[in-house]
Formats: sequence, structure tokens, C-alpha cells
Amino acid sequence: MDKLQKWLQKWLMPIAEVLERQKHLQAVKDGIVGIVPIIIIGSFCLVPTGIGNMLGGGISEWVNAHNSVLTLPTYFTTNIMSVYAALFIANSLAKSYSIKNVLVGPSAVVVHLILSVTISEEGNWVVSYLGAEGLFVAIIAGLFVVEVLRFCSRNHLTIQMPESVPPMVADSFSILIPLVIEVIAAVGVATLCGDTVFPQVIMNILAPAISSMDSLPAVMIIIFITQILWVFGLHGAAITSSVWAPFAIANASANAAAVAASQAPTHVFTFGFYYGFLQVSGSGMTLGLVILMMMSKAKSLRSIGRLGFVPSLFGVNEPIIFGVPLIMNPFLMIPFVVGPVVIAGLNYLAMSSGLVGLPLWESPGFLPPGFQAFLLTLDWKAAVMAVLNVVLMTVFYYPFFKMMEANELKKEGY
Repeated sequence: MDKLQKWLQKWLMPIAEVLERQKHLQAVKDGIVGIVPIIIIGSFCLVPTGIGNMLGGGISEWVNAHNSVLTLPTYFTTNIMSVYAALFIANSLAKSYSIKNVLVGPSAVVVHLILSVTISEEGNWVVSYLGAEGLFVAIIAGLFVVEVLRFCSRNHLTIQMPESVPPMVADSFSILIPLVIEVIAAVGVATLCGDTVFPQVIMNILAPAISSMDSLPAVMIIIFITQILWVFGLHGAAITSSVWAPFAIANASANAAAVAASQAPTHVFTFGFYYGFLQVSGSGMTLGLVILMMMSKAKSLRSIGRLGFVPSLFGVNEPIIFGVPLIMNPFLMIPFVVGPVVIAGLNYLAMSSGLVGLPLWESPGFLPPGFQAFLLTLDWKAAVMAVLNVVLMTVFYYPFFKMMEANELKKEGY
């Protein structure tokens, strides 16, 4: 165990620390997470369609008759999610550089629109690439505008106004030259792409990565790295999500679009799948461990368990991770890392084989075990599977917990 810890500290920790400090990756993560509430609203507007397709009959007829009203918010949320992503990513990166210009985010939106929207012969906007298909272009646009602004600021290529000028007016002039450069660059790229819109070019390049992300090995590797990072005191989900979140959200949007078109969803690995099944009650699925602690003879463990029960019930288990602690814990390291990987594999196989329904859309998080899973799939078997995940993790934890408890009882004089 000591050799393993030393090896991980030597090779994994430096990589994790670089990722955690990398401003661009963190900006992407913050921007993608920022659009989740917008996606949830758009996804829930598709719930009546899913229920209508499932039940049929008069309910389906009523839903179809009122579909234009029920799904109206979807056109301004999920269907243009990449616009919001570009705004949030640019603002997040600007904040990390202490750039306070309020027009950074709108500049990213302008660049994103130039790259992603085409104009029909009738002069209408074609906005089919402003949804999940445009997320990666939104990432490029959000990062690009901030770096151009930084470059211009460092080289004195901005228009500076006197301090007496109102901040909004000063921001408008200071961003003018960078925005001109950004627009010229975006127009140039869009022109070079010819008849193929830029988001499609990016999707063609990323197609192998997107398809491989929604696979059994990829999901198990993501969970393994997430749990290992937690063991060393780093926020595993926050670090790894900067890589996988764009793919997961794109998959969820594809599923939602399929449901809206009365077709079957095809993707397993989505944002909701990760948090509703693989992180239910928090990283390591520790709710069962919390209950074991609440019943422990060791006073220290019992008090921590009671303190962490309610937060863990709603998916917040930092009090347990840092209170036990699970960080560098020689007793619980194995189940905390290995258990979620095993469960990730079992859950993926259950869904990919058709035993449990696939995610239909996104759903609210931070709910007790089973609730988010059901809202995500409208399948009672999914709710049962999420609860069984916690039960199985409790079985994983139990023998290791008993060893830790015995050690604590010795410290307490028993």
C-alpha cells in the first residue's frame, strides 16, 4: 500500500496539480457547469413528450396538440446552449485573469455566432449548430476572445479613457480593437470553411474522441481517476469534469433531441448518469458508510456520521471526505477507489444492454438516491439501481470500516 501511494504521489499528483491550476481547463469546466440549469429547464420541457410517447392514447394526442407550447422554452435554452456556454467560459477565464471588462462575454457570443450561424438564401439565420453541436466552438470562442484581449492589453492596443468616464463607456472603448481583431479572425475562419460550417469541422475532428468517451473503459477510467484524486485531497470531480463534461452534455442533448423526435436515446454517459448513478450521495457513494458510522461504537465515528447524514442524503459528502477523513485513509482507500469503478462498469452494462432505461434528458441533482435516476430515465428500474449502488458500496465498505472502527476504539481506550 505504501509503495502504491508513493508511486501515485510521484506520477499522478503532478499531473493533477497542473490540471487544477490550468486556467483554461477550469474556465471550460465552470462554463459548462454554468449552463446545466439552463439545460435542465429545456430538458424538463420535453418530459411531457416522453410521457406521452410512453403512455400513448389520449395523453399522447393531448401532448402532440400542445407540443408547440410545451416545448417553447427548449428553443431558447437547450437548443442554443452553446451561446450561454461561450458567455460563461469567457467570463470565467476573464475572472481568473482579473479582467473586469463586462463586455468580454458578449464578445465571445459574437465570435461564436459568426463561426456557427449560416445565412440562408432568404436571409434567415440557420441556427442548427447553436445547441450541443456547437459546444466545442463555444469553448474555442470563449477562450479566444479573452486571450486576444490580454494580448492587446499587454501590448497597449486598447483605447484607454479617462477615469472620469463611466465604466461601461470605458469598457466599450477598451474592448473595441480586440473585438475588431476577433471578428476579422472569425470571419476568416468561417470563409475558409466554405460550405462546411465550422462546428461541423470541429465535430468531424472530435468524432473519435466523442464516440470513445461513451464507452465502458472510458467511464471506468474517469471514475478511477476521480476517486484517486480525492484520496490525495484534490476535488476529483472538479478536475476530471473539465475534460469529460462537454462530451457528457453533448450526449445528453443528443438523447433529449431523440426523445423530442419520438426516437430512442442512444447514449449512456451523460451528466445525469455521472451524478445520478456514479456519484449518488457524493463521490465514493458514501451514504452506507455514513449509516455504518452512525451505528458505530466509536464516539468519533458516530459523531461524524450523524453530522454528515443529511448532507450525504442530498449528494454532499465533503463533511465525510474531510471529516473521517477519507483522504489518505489506509483503511478505506481500497473500497473508496475500487468500489465506484466496479459499480460504474455494472451500471454502464445494465444500461447499454437495455436492462435499464437510458438517460432521456437532464434532471435536477442533489436529490436522495433514486430520485434523480428516475427523473432522468422515467424507469423505476433505474431508481432501484441507484439505490442498489449505495447498498453495494455499503457491502464494499463494511469489512474495511470494521478495521477502522477497531482502530478508533483502541484510541478511545476500549
